[in-house]
Amino acid sequence: MRRLFPVTDQTPARSQDGADREWSLDELADAYAYPALAADGHWLRANMVSTLDGAAQHDGRSQPISGETDMRIFGTLRALADVVVVGAETVRQEGYRPARAREAFAARREAAGQGPAPAIAVVTASMDLDFSLPLFTSPLVATLVVTGAAAPSDRAAAAKAAGAEVVVAGEGAAVDAARAVQELAARGLRRQLTEGGPRLLGQFVAADVLDELCLTISPTLTAGGAQRIAGGPSVTVPHRLAPACVLEEAGFLFTSYRRI
Repeated sequence: MRRLFPVTDQTPARSQDGADREWSLDELADAYAYPALAADGHWLRANMVSTLDGAAQHDGRSQPISGETDMRIFGTLRALADVVVVGAETVRQEGYRPARAREAFAARREAAGQGPAPAIAVVTASMDLDFSLPLFTSPLVATLVVTGAAAPSDRAAAAKAAGAEVVVAGEGAAVDAARAVQELAARGLRRQLTEGGPRLLGQFVAADVLDELCLTISPTLTAGGAQRIAGGPSVTVPHRLAPACVLEEAGFLFTSYRRI
C-alpha cells in the first residue's frame, strides 16, 4: 500500500491516478515542496529516520534502518534544497560526497532560481575534517564549512585551500545554530535542509530555528543505546509542531511536521 494522507483531508489520497503504485519523483516533490518564502525569509527542515523504539542509527549509521523509498525521499528533499546542512561527525561516519545534479529535478530547480545542485554546509567547531575528500575538492557547488571565529586558523586555511568557503557563525569556537541559519540565508541559501546528526539537530531545536521535521519511522526494533534523532540539552518547554502529511510504503511511515 502506498498512500499519501494530507492531514487537511479526511479521505486518504493515493497517487494522482488513484493507482496503488510507487509515487513519481514529481509527486514527491509536490508533496514536500517548500512553502512560499518572503523576500528575506528562510525555511529550515530536517530529514531524519528513527526505528520504532527511537534509535536514529544502528552501528553508528542510519543506512541499516533506512529503505528504498526512504532514499527516494532523501534524494527528493535534497533536490528541493538550496543547501544541505550536516554535522562534521555525520560527514565522517556516513562518508558524505558532494550533492549531484539530477535531470529529473533540473527544470524545477531552474524555475525556482536554483543552481543545478544544493551546496553542502558542514558544521564544525574543531575543523577536524579531511579536506582532500571529493566533498571539498570537487563538488559541483562549493562546499561551505560553518564554524566559529575562534576555530583553528590553520584548519580554516586548509579548508579554503581545498576550495571550500568558510562561514563564521559564532564568536567562539562553537557554532551558534541560529546564526548559522542566518549566515546561510544571507548567501541566498534560504531553502535549508539538515540531515543531522542528532547533536546538530538538537542544537537547531534548542535554538528554536527548526521549521519542519521530515521523519521516517522505520518498522524496525534495535534496542541498545543508539542516539535519538536529536541530542543535547532539553528545551524548557517542548516545541509543538503540526502534522503536514504522511506517506506509507512497505511498513515505513514518512511523516512531515511543520512549525505552528
